Amino acid sequence: MIYLDYQATTPLAPEAREAMLRWLGGPESDTFGNPHSPHRMGRMAAAAIEAAREQVAALFPPDGRVIFTSGATEAINLAIKGTARGDGTNTIAVSAIEHAAVLDCGHAMRETTEMLVLPVDPHGLVAEDTVIPEGTQLTAVMQVNNEIGTIQPVEELAEAAHAAGGWFLCDAVQGAGKLAPPAHADMIAVSAHKLHGPKGIGALWVRDGVDIAPQTHGGGQEQGLRSGTLSPALIAGFGAAARLALAQGQEDAAHVEALWHRARELFDGWELNGSAEHRWHGNLNLRKDGLDVARLMSECRSVMFSAGSACASGSGRPSHVLRAIGLTDAQAKSSIRLGFGRYTTAQEIEAAAAAILAAAKEQGL
Repeated sequence: MIYLDYQATTPLAPEAREAMLRWLGGPESDTFGNPHSPHRMGRMAAAAIEAAREQVAALFPPDGRVIFTSGATEAINLAIKGTARGDGTNTIAVSAIEHAAVLDCGHAMRETTEMLVLPVDPHGLVAEDTVIPEGTQLTAVMQVNNEIGTIQPVEELAEAAHAAGGWFLCDAVQGAGKLAPPAHADMIAVSAHKLHGPKGIGALWVRDGVDIAPQTHGGGQEQGLRSGTLSPALIAGFGAAARLALAQGQEDAAHVEALWHRARELFDGWELNGSAEHRWHGNLNLRKDGLDVARLMSECRSVMFSAGSACASGSGRPSHVLRAIGLTDAQAKSSIRLGFGRYTTAQEIEAAAAAILAAAKEQGL
C-alpha cells in the first residue's frame, strides 16, 4: 500500500517508538510507575516526562509553558473555554476554514459567546490587514490549513488580535516541526501524531502571563489545568518526535519540496485548490471537475489518500474549507487531497499518480 494521507496522521518515527518502549514496562520492570507518585518509580516516570517536556517546548517560542493534553482538540477546547469571560460577554473571531475543533467549540458556547467568522479569499487566505473588532476576547486562526495546506499570515493576525485587546490562539497542528512557530501567538495547539509521534497525546503552549481556567477537574495534575494521570510512554514518544523534527527539519523540507514538484508534473492539468505560493508543499489538494471521487477511491484501494478532512469523512457534506474558497458543491466533491512527507518516496508518488490518473481516465477525464 502507498500512504499519501499525511494530514490525517503520520507514520510513527522509529526513534519515537523506541523512546516509548521503555515506559511500557511490565511487572518485572521499574518503568511502569505513576508519574504523580512520590516514590522512586514515580519520580523516574516524572523525570522522563519533564525531559520530554523540554523537547516539546523547543517547538515553541521560549517565553511560555507546555501543557500536555490528549491531543490538539483538547488543547483547543482548553484554550477557548479556559480564556472565556465568566460574565458571558465573550466574542471570539475565527477563520472560515478552521478545524472543527475550533468551529464546533465556538458553536457549543453560543449561549455565552458570539463567534465572528473571518472570510478567506479564493486562495484560502485570511487578509493580512484584517481588523479584529475592539473587545474581541480571542482570535483563533490556524497556521497551516489541514485540507488545502495554505499558510496563514498568523503574525499579522496576532497583532490585530492584540490591538483589539484580546488573545491569539493558533492551531499549529499541521505546521509544528515544519515551520517556525507563530512568534506572536499567546496559545499554540499541537498534536504528536501529525509529526511522527504517537496518537493520544498533544500539547497547548501558553505564553507567560496568559491565565487559563481548568476545564477538567480532579487531582490537579498537569499544573492544575488538566487533571488525570499522564502517560510517560506517550509523552516520551512525543518528545522524541519533536526532537527529531527539529534535528532534520531542513532535510525533511527539501525532500517534501522535491516530491511536490514531481507530483505537480504528474498531475499536470488538474486544478490546485488553494494558494500555490503560501502553502505547505506536503499538501496537494487537487480537483478534476466531473470526477467521481468515491469511485476513484474504490478503484485505487492500494493508495491511501483523502477526499477531504479525515475528521469530517463520511458526513456526505461538501468540505466547508473548499466551499469557503468559492468552490461549488460539485467542485468540492470532485477534489482529492494527497499528503506526503518524511517517509514518502518518489517511486510511491509516481505509482500513486499512475493509479489515480488511470482510474480518472476510465471516467473519461
